[in-house]
Amino acid sequence: MLREAGTLAAGAILILGGIACGGHIVFPGKDWRQSSPESQGVDSAKLSAAISYLEGNCGGDGVRELVVIRNGYMIRRGTDIDKVHGVWSLTKSFTSTVLGLLVDDGKATLEAPACEYVPELRGSYRGVTLRHFATMTSGYYAVGDEPRGSYRHGPSETWFKPRAKPLFAPGTKYAYWDSAMNEFANVLTRIAGEPIEELFARRIAGPIGMKRSAWDWGDFGRIEGVLVNGGSGNHNKHIRISARELARFGHLFLNRGKWDGKQLISSGWVDAATKPQVRATLELGHSSSADGRGVYGYNWWVNGTGGGGKRKWPGAPAGTYSASGYNNNDMFVVPEWKMVIVRLGLDEGERAISDAVYSSFLERVGFAITDLAGREKPRGTGGESR
Repeated sequence: MLREAGTLAAGAILILGGIACGGHIVFPGKDWRQSSPESQGVDSAKLSAAISYLEGNCGGDGVRELVVIRNGYMIRRGTDIDKVHGVWSLTKSFTSTVLGLLVDDGKATLEAPACEYVPELRGSYRGVTLRHFATMTSGYYAVGDEPRGSYRHGPSETWFKPRAKPLFAPGTKYAYWDSAMNEFANVLTRIAGEPIEELFARRIAGPIGMKRSAWDWGDFGRIEGVLVNGGSGNHNKHIRISARELARFGHLFLNRGKWDGKQLISSGWVDAATKPQVRATLELGHSSSADGRGVYGYNWWVNGTGGGGKRKWPGAPAGTYSASGYNNNDMFVVPEWKMVIVRLGLDEGERAISDAVYSSFLERVGFAITDLAGREKPRGTGGESR
């Protein structure tokens, strides 16, 4: 589950996109290379001020599970970055990455009808494609889903049983819907012919050095003979991971799918998945859903422009994107700054970190970077001061 978008105070300044100057990117071996912020073009005092701001605007877990990576070097870390726990809807970005692998392999296309792989969808869901699932525009509605929403009011526990009547015709509306994502994982499992955790582990996690003891992917057990991992992240069927290991996933995407010279997932997929794929003008399919119109890619949140004409994080570069989940579990990738920032926790019940807070935090981080071209630097604070 993702918190609703916040708004910045009036006068927020957009940071224009670009490419960070200097700074050769490296890749971690068994562990991340440590470096001082200054050696990677970051002012320590200003970075500390940005982190203090974030710490003052979140729950009790603070910044203990915070990791800041620049140019492939770990320049700041919290005290609990090896703590392993679930990350809820951040799982969705892992799910769509499996789709990207299957597209790369020629086993699927974005326009492929999902019913080709799951016969139960041949009725009212015949027009649903893999693209619809990846953009939350499928209209999938499971038996047992409560009418007020899929994650705030108790999602269905029969997500693999489609209702006869969809929420809406595919592609006509947007609804952030957990049951649809679990069915999406089921579809991907049928295409892959194996659990998607196994595919991800072999093709991504292993090659980028994610420690197998520090991550796993919850599952629903065997469905028609094949184990199905959770596609959404609800009901504890999510990715469990540490901040240290999650940062590797972000660093892979920062480098457009290439890891130390080897292309693990196509750059075209990474580029498409992390750009707006949902029209800002699309109708919202359910009032209780998190609103991704204009700011949602293929199960990644992106710094696009929503219906109100404002960016999701006005204080961050336009190319910024995130994988995000309930309990303040968030990973930001900022290509313009060659940076990955992970903040994990279990404290949203105490205080949710809003988009406005993250925007102001990222803006402060931008002020700390000393080797950016002028058009990449923030030109005013414009964020919250609380």
